Amino acid sequence: MKKTFLLATVATIAMVGTAQARDEIRIVGSSTVFPFTSTVIERFAQSTSYPAPIIESTGTGGGMRFFCAGVGEEHPDITGASRPMKSSEFEMCVENGVTSITEIQIGYDGITLANSRDAEQMDITKAQLFSALAAEVAVDGEIVENPYTNWSEIDPSLPDAEIEVLGPPPTSGTRDAFVELVMEAGCEEFEAIAALEESDEDRFEAVCATMREDGAFIEAGENDNLIVQRLQANPDAFGIFGFSFLEENSDVIQGSLIEGTPPTFDSIASGDYPVSRSLFVYVKNAHVDVIPGLREFIAEYTSDQAWGPEGYLAGVGLIPLDEEMRSAERNEAMNLEEMTRY
Repeated sequence: MKKTFLLATVATIAMVGTAQARDEIRIVGSSTVFPFTSTVIERFAQSTSYPAPIIESTGTGGGMRFFCAGVGEEHPDITGASRPMKSSEFEMCVENGVTSITEIQIGYDGITLANSRDAEQMDITKAQLFSALAAEVAVDGEIVENPYTNWSEIDPSLPDAEIEVLGPPPTSGTRDAFVELVMEAGCEEFEAIAALEESDEDRFEAVCATMREDGAFIEAGENDNLIVQRLQANPDAFGIFGFSFLEENSDVIQGSLIEGTPPTFDSIASGDYPVSRSLFVYVKNAHVDVIPGLREFIAEYTSDQAWGPEGYLAGVGLIPLDEEMRSAERNEAMNLEEMTRY
């Protein structure tokens, strides 16, 4: 998708409607972005006279639905996302009068496959993860319903333990990114599945993106804390979530190596870790300068003291953009440059 920017003017903002005055900023969206935005909220509340913004972790998809529902005090001002806004979501926004939106890439994150520190650390490939979690897999050149119950059945190097992976629901940006970066990449390693891309593209996409529903993969909702509790209770289980949450709970859980590379701040920043993604916040421009403190909150979020290499967000796991990208994103954010999807 191509993104272009137009300078938002007062006239443009007026056209999309005016949000009624509300005392505090309202924020929804990704559970992955949640801890970063929460940290900015704490600093913002401490350093300004504005009330602390109200934030709710709804998942990326849920946040987009709330954000795009309309303009006015009953609708949120910002949503966080662990993937770019989809074309369908942008169209939903426009249909509901949310026609002036600024997209801000705030940094990077890695998606991790974590387990209890009481268990051994696993080293696994994308193809092996696909075989463990897909509803249909390739066995002896045929595409069949997933027969694997133990990790070691996929490869003897993997644990001789029952496959149990707790992960995010379909509304989560983490789920979208995991499917794209792991499942779809892993499925292409199998000749029988890769051949479908030319002969039956719909079937190919369904095989690559459909998670199994027989209990080996468990949708655990948007509350990552519950996944950590399950991992502590069952050392054989694994959980899927963002690197920042792994960092926050590194005393009790550990990240698996993916294709030989551990999930670390440096490996994600360098691009060596193979399951990394960009993180975003989206601002409803019609609410800026109407909702008290919204412009100032954007300024705090995009300041070097927040998202820079030595900023406080790096301390809670955000992988920063390089200096040139931060400068460009900050300028676009402060100028409320509008995104347009084609």
